[in-house]
Amino acid sequence: MNVVSFNPLREFDDFFSRVTRYPSVNHTRSEWLPPVDISETEVDYKINVEIPAVAADDVSVTVKDGVLTVSGERRSEKDDSHKQHRVERRYGRFIRTFKLPENADEESISASSRDGILYVVIAKSEKETARTIEVVVH
Repeated sequence: MNVVSFNPLREFDDFFSRVTRYPSVNHTRSEWLPPVDISETEVDYKINVEIPAVAADDVSVTVKDGVLTVSGERRSEKDDSHKQHRVERRYGRFIRTFKLPENADEESISASSRDGILYVVIAKSEKETARTIEVVVH
């Protein structure tokens, strides 16, 4: 038996993910939210955004004032030649924002896409080393 610690934020996430499955819910910020994985190495931060069936031309990655924004749109593949009985995939605009850590180098952010995943890499800036100041005696 695994012991799982209670995390109220996870409970809210689970609740809202269940609630937003229903079409009657009004999405004010975006039509859907792609899931992300965020990781860190010694030299950089990595954000992987799951955006299957989204063309690279429909994705925008911007950074301003320490906030990274990934936005875009997944377009519906509507075909009026046949009747649809069930549509479970989400379509429309999405936006995700991330506050970057202080040691993130905004000038060296790269983004690439492969197999429905957007890979964003944010390099860490060089650590500032302490500088020794000589005291001059007069």
